[in-house]
Amino acid sequence: MKKILIYLSFFGLLALDACKTETYEWEKWTYTAVPLVALNTAKSALPTVVTSNTSFFDLGAANLASQEFEYSLNWEGFGKAEVKSIEVYLGFVKAPATGNPSYPIILSSPGGVYPSVTQFPLPSRVVATDKLYETVTQFPKTFTVTAAQMATFTGTDLTKVVQNDYFLFKFILNLQDGRRIEGFQENVCDEARGEVGDCRVGVRFRRK
Repeated sequence: MKKILIYLSFFGLLALDACKTETYEWEKWTYTAVPLVALNTAKSALPTVVTSNTSFFDLGAANLASQEFEYSLNWEGFGKAEVKSIEVYLGFVKAPATGNPSYPIILSSPGGVYPSVTQFPLPSRVVATDKLYETVTQFPKTFTVTAAQMATFTGTDLTKVVQNDYFLFKFILNLQDGRRIEGFQENVCDEARGEVGDCRVGVRFRRK
């Protein structure tokens, strides 16, 4: 009797598979690589934490234009994918009226390692207002840029920025196998999740 049930189950599965009429995108999954960012917190004009991928410019300082933002860019392929290049995009974003993350950055518990909330809006994709800053082929790559340099690149008037406005770098990966990875699952982009991968890094304007 047991053998009969096994056979019936087997043929039932075959019948279900034969009736399948649609192929879903998620069934064609493949491995990809992810960008990795290491923020230099020592360059931040205000205290920050490395896991937030967020640096700060001090709006009240006389040297605002010359304050620096620094991070290094690398990638991880988990032994399954290789990166040929990473396109680095930069954009300037005006602060929304509500929903800005609190400061000082609040860490989650238990552990107190990652921010309690995401530091920039999700989803995080390159949009029309973002401009190609550089295409990187040698890794790791360190970027050190001033507020004035980013303002010039994005066409931003530093005299008009306000609290919680920010510059944001985003990344698109070009893999050795020809694939182009333009977006990542929100869990990868969310600074509060602590998952491997960093699809953006930014610097926010604040006053002490």
